[in-house]
Amino acid sequence: MKKKDRIATITLNRPDALNALDDALNDELWTIWKDFNTDPAVDVAIVTGSGKSFCAGADLKTFIPKWEKASMLAPRDNVAKGIAGGITRGQHRIYKPIIAAINGHAIGGGFELALACDIRIASQRAKFGVFEVRYGLHQGDGGLVRLVSIAGMATALELTLTGREVSADEALRLGLVSTVVAPEELMTTAQSYAEMILKNSQQAVRSAKETIFDIVGRSLDGALRLETINGYSNLGDFSEARERLAAFYEKKST
Repeated sequence: MKKKDRIATITLNRPDALNALDDALNDELWTIWKDFNTDPAVDVAIVTGSGKSFCAGADLKTFIPKWEKASMLAPRDNVAKGIAGGITRGQHRIYKPIIAAINGHAIGGGFELALACDIRIASQRAKFGVFEVRYGLHQGDGGLVRLVSIAGMATALELTLTGREVSADEALRLGLVSTVVAPEELMTTAQSYAEMILKNSQQAVRSAKETIFDIVGRSLDGALRLETINGYSNLGDFSEARERLAAFYEKKST
């Protein structure tokens, strides 16, 4: 992880394995996410992959033997800690924004990782897919939950049941990514999104992300109530709002 100007850049670095997630990488990412969440010097993270892939998902060479030999209680224990260092489950309640800069294949667990990020920027070379079903598996680390929430039930069913590859342009049409850019523009675009976020009140940004997480699945009345409580309590003593408004009016008058 590299930190500069309030932005943490996290690069998956197993290019020879297409950045597949083995236990060592998952453990390292757990520490990285915890550090990002608690470090007051950084407010936004950008996640990308080294080489030609974003993330090829779980490393099946180690994943399958591990679960073949697991006890019956292992799945229950696994609930507390998903893949990619827990950003899919376990450390998913990080309210600092996370941007995925998807440089290549985001398949299987790599697709789940991308969906766990808040904003997804895709290179024209990016590819997506629920490839788990090709190998007798399906999503187990938030992929189904987030795919339904982001793209809807029909798209979640179609992509999951077919296991087909999705291009960057189709991902944009389906609402899976925010924008598609040339490969050489990927990181600068992700950086520009991070900088847009940094111009805002970080207190408001984090409260908004927390509120969005909390209103999913609630009744309309419950969601409206929670949004009101969080939105107004976030104002605090109005000091930051007053400072920002004063700066706005001063700039407008010059």
